[in-house]
Amino acid sequence: MSKDNKSGGKSATDKSPKDTHYATLRRAHRDAKRERGEIPTPHPQKRKRGGDDWKPPALAADQVHLYGLHTVRAALENPERKNVRLSATQNALARLEIDAERLGIPVEIVSPQDIDKVLGPEAIHQGVMLETRPLPVRRLEALKDSPLLLVLDQVTDPHNVGAIMRSAVAFNAGAVITTQRHSPTESGVLAKSASGALELIPYIQITNLADALGELHRLGFFSIGLDSEGPAPIEGTFSGEKVALVLGSEGKGLRQKTRETVSALARLDMPGAIKSLNVSNAAAIAMYAARLHLKK
Repeated sequence: MSKDNKSGGKSATDKSPKDTHYATLRRAHRDAKRERGEIPTPHPQKRKRGGDDWKPPALAADQVHLYGLHTVRAALENPERKNVRLSATQNALARLEIDAERLGIPVEIVSPQDIDKVLGPEAIHQGVMLETRPLPVRRLEALKDSPLLLVLDQVTDPHNVGAIMRSAVAFNAGAVITTQRHSPTESGVLAKSASGALELIPYIQITNLADALGELHRLGFFSIGLDSEGPAPIEGTFSGEKVALVLGSEGKGLRQKTRETVSALARLDMPGAIKSLNVSNAAAIAMYAARLHLKK
């Protein structure tokens, strides 16, 4: 017997209801900060063990699994969503703060391990998963009254696209437009990275980017391609009352055809030694500059 136990001390496993309550509060506060992007999520290898043998289940073309408290709550509140089934732990269901009986879909109480079997060991699901259908397809014509659009030229990383969507919502952009090939489809990873923004802004995937830019030009948009070697700073490149910002893929940048199609090429002037930024950071700065122009 240890010295602590002999002296009547409390072992690490002897937790009072008060200890458990405060631990729950700390966990909820930490999860909320992760949802807002204020602290990083834990590394998957530290969070789970034995996940090397996991294989994702086959999903139908119209089947999407969303996860995470903020992401699922936003999807449930989106009237354009066609939801199928909600799976949640008892604690997560309480933290969603929804009326489960009014959802109109089956609600299943599960364990975290049950969700792990579907999403895999790397998903930070916070005890909740929503099976849903993809959002309705949007057309470019519907964006003619939006003064600011964001166009992505084969940005492949769903985490970057999700972060871009958050910034696009923050700057009140009308849509995020991207290619069908070499771009992430609607998924749990994309939605979790967007932290609810997927429900707030159209995510439009088009077949041919050059053709789409041509259509935007006919709708009155002045398109600016962001390039670290652009001939002029972006601040002096804006023109007109409707702007479409075009950003290239991580590493490769804009494709040659895209560079030839945009109305103008521009750069973000940076005085420091590093002359290029992560695409999501560049998108946020460019949208801020675009908003300053559109306010004039």
